[in-house]
Amino acid sequence: MRPRDIHLLGRVCCRAHEGYCHNQSFGGFTAKTDIFIIRAWEKNNVIKYSSKNTQPGKKKGFFIMKTVGIIAEYNPFHHGHLYQIRQLKSRTGADFVVAAMSGDFVQRGKPAIYDKYTRTRMALNSGVDLVLELPVCFATGSAEDFAACGVAMLERLGVVDVLGFGSESGDCQKLFQVASVLAEEPNEYVLKLQNLLKQGVSFPAARAAAIEHYCGDSLKSLLLTPNNILAIEYLKALIRRDSPIKPVTVRRIGQGYHDTAAAKQEIFASASAIRKAIRENNYAMVRRQLPQEVLAVLQNMPDECPFPEYIDEKTLSGSPMPVFSDDFSELLNSRLLNLAHQEQENPFGVYADMAPELARRLQKNLLNFDSFSGRVMQLKTRSYTYTRISRALLHLLLGITAEQTLFYRKQDYVCYARILGFRRQSRLLLSQISKNSSLPLITKTADAHKKLDAGSLAMLQMDFYASHLYQSLVFSRSGRKMNNEYTQSVIIL
Repeated sequence: MRPRDIHLLGRVCCRAHEGYCHNQSFGGFTAKTDIFIIRAWEKNNVIKYSSKNTQPGKKKGFFIMKTVGIIAEYNPFHHGHLYQIRQLKSRTGADFVVAAMSGDFVQRGKPAIYDKYTRTRMALNSGVDLVLELPVCFATGSAEDFAACGVAMLERLGVVDVLGFGSESGDCQKLFQVASVLAEEPNEYVLKLQNLLKQGVSFPAARAAAIEHYCGDSLKSLLLTPNNILAIEYLKALIRRDSPIKPVTVRRIGQGYHDTAAAKQEIFASASAIRKAIRENNYAMVRRQLPQEVLAVLQNMPDECPFPEYIDEKTLSGSPMPVFSDDFSELLNSRLLNLAHQEQENPFGVYADMAPELARRLQKNLLNFDSFSGRVMQLKTRSYTYTRISRALLHLLLGITAEQTLFYRKQDYVCYARILGFRRQSRLLLSQISKNSSLPLITKTADAHKKLDAGSLAMLQMDFYASHLYQSLVFSRSGRKMNNEYTQSVIIL
């Protein structure tokens, strides 16, 4: 059997039944400790492995612990996410679900509609066992960086067997074909891509055209929809890491990713449509399109309630705070003025995703004060997508430089695993992570400096700054005070 045909099936854990499990044989391996790995192969889509009881007439001393990892934003958590989790657990037989989730800002260069602790509760209420925070440096990065960071984090936990993700295609084999080309970058593909970029074609369009040139028209469409694009990036990251994690995709159902129309009750609305409904105070649609597990978080927590009929005098000051890009307009304009005042040679160009042309246009329009979204439109050209510009402005606002991004890529994208929340019944999962993870686990942020070196601590401080900026905005708009990052406890349900 070739190494690349071997997949990590699961982890076999020893239950402490009077100590008789020690040094027992299982599938040809010996449990000299309380955990070891079973490797199995896949043939005709069937996983082959074997197991046995530790001793005749005794309780089974070992069990397969299988864990699914998901990279997500849950912005907010909706029926489509719930469907995905249930499908993944059903199809893989997983015992646990781990989510690597964006913090207070997301990949499209925007703030999350609800803070990360609210969204953590949503996820834990809905079947996720453990929520970890993706570092803001890459949670707000390109699809490639977002996926690479998430995959790196999940793999380095040492317990994740399956990477689950949604896609419009639902065909993992075809997605893998495209991912292989993008990961290996054959010369013919690269030359075509470079020629198109020189012609001023945007990167997403140029990449799709280069894939069409190299692979044929049938695969081009896979790069035209957002969930397929992310799926391909996940697969690409797995390929480049030669990861033992097995990919499983769930076909997306319901509205398209960008569809903002009010969906009928029987149709799963997109996150974009739900955010639009929240912004327009269309809570009748929100109630239809959010699972009861999520509504319970929003309605039953006095400081999280978004619906006016649930707010009384006691809860008014702590009502939920949906946050949108334009809420940061004043902060962005102030930040731009401050940087320009420092009279640096290139005050804007040092930030991640801020191309020279964008920096020049930003300097030219410095005093044309506008909203956050208006600033994006000021910079819009044929070569740069709205999302790319939004990310560039967000990185400028958060102080995330291109140099920092490059440095952390070289550090394998992630320097720690910060736990936002977990379910009490998943303590076994946490125990195995603590034994197998190559990443320091951060539970008490005040003690993080004891576990991290200077570079890793600087990455964590970026997360803190981003969240504190988010919290300051919430306070300025609602008067709601949130726990800062040094006093916020891990959420346990």
